[in-house]
Amino acid sequence: MKKTDLKIYLLLHLLMMFMSFGGVVSKTAAGERFLSFRWICLYGVLLLILGIYAVFWQQILHHIMLSKAYACKAVTVVWGMIWGAVFFHEKLTLTNILGGALVIAGVVLIASGKGSNDNAD
Repeated sequence: MKKTDLKIYLLLHLLMMFMSFGGVVSKTAAGERFLSFRWICLYGVLLLILGIYAVFWQQILHHIMLSKAYACKAVTVVWGMIWGAVFFHEKLTLTNILGGALVIAGVVLIASGKGSNDNAD
């Protein structure tokens, strides 16, 4: 894997982490009174997160194949488990951890595979 490819995958995974944080904002907003000031602010933050995500997602697709980029979106499941444990004190079970490890193994397998149509710059 070239250094530039590694940089793109790192940026992609940071973007997935950022986008998955929208779930934290969304779940927090769900606990607020509908259309209250706090609810509106939280959903505004969620829309901002999704907007930023959409712009950077399009930029990343200039550098890697859609199939590989889309496969990497699966890591949001792992980030969701982490955010749930950190912010909402949700319990991580052995099954959750094994499932997360399987997701990560799949993403690594897809990302490291050589495709005949890998995007060139």
